[in-house]
Amino acid sequence: MLEAVGVSAFDEGVYRAVLSGSRSAVRDLADSAGAGVARTGQALRRLATLGLVRRVGRGQWEAVSPRSALSALLHRRRSEVETVFAGVETEFADLSRLHRAGQLRSDPGALVEVLTGRELMAQKVEELSRSVTTHLWTLDKPPYLEAVGQPHFHEQETATTRDWLERGVDVRGVYCLESIEPPGRLEAILNLAALGEQSRLLPQLPFKARIVDRRVAVVPLTGGSKESIVLVHPSGLLDGLVELFEAYWERAEPLLSEELGAAEGPSEEELVLVRLLHAGYKDQAIARQLEVSVRTATRRVAALMRRLDAGTRFQAGVKARERGWV
Repeated sequence: MLEAVGVSAFDEGVYRAVLSGSRSAVRDLADSAGAGVARTGQALRRLATLGLVRRVGRGQWEAVSPRSALSALLHRRRSEVETVFAGVETEFADLSRLHRAGQLRSDPGALVEVLTGRELMAQKVEELSRSVTTHLWTLDKPPYLEAVGQPHFHEQETATTRDWLERGVDVRGVYCLESIEPPGRLEAILNLAALGEQSRLLPQLPFKARIVDRRVAVVPLTGGSKESIVLVHPSGLLDGLVELFEAYWERAEPLLSEELGAAEGPSEEELVLVRLLHAGYKDQAIARQLEVSVRTATRRVAALMRRLDAGTRFQAGVKARERGWV
């Protein structure tokens, strides 16, 4: 039973014999175990090293409380196993890179995988999502394989993002105006930002991409194709995609400000309005995003401009930037 934590069957028998009495002599324990004194003494010394028994006099031993001793031993073994697995994962990553490099030298076509068919693409994207450990970077634009805009998709997206963030994954998303067109999509993205996703906005993006752990990128084969995707493995091409994401990231505007004073900072709605105005949205489009009437959207934009003491929308953007809102 205790072999999983490093206690052999024989040593466990000796330990159980020690547990049966307050103090036990080596000779008596040897009789209980049906073994010689020397072998029993060696077992006791191993048990003492593991913290399960202690010597209390010449030839006398007593057991340490199983609750505390075995709990400590179990915790130590668990830590050792986790350390071993971490080392194995690192070695696995190194071996995978070595294997990939060998493949590329012998077959440059292994640089990319072309996947066609919605079912196969969805399966591969799901597999990659489950494998995320360090980074999940996304350039987001339609069309989508998933039912973006539907409540069940937003719930699943929120749960997945929360899990990544709790595991310390660097989650970043660069969105464009097309990304937030579906009803309710802007609210969903803001919720992700509130969870801890680093979310930014650009007026437009040339293509969509997802970079997982900086080890593989997923991009459409042609523009916004929903019928085929390409997986780009470690290579100069992947390095270029990573650099391209970082360039768009630097140009994009944060959806939520990271440093706002309580007195001077905007409300969440004002911040959203500033982002939409900066992106070039008109009142009708703003109304759709806020799910209000055009008249209400116009009134809220006017109120924002008054607060910023701006005569035009352009001035509102300039003054918002001066205040550190964007």
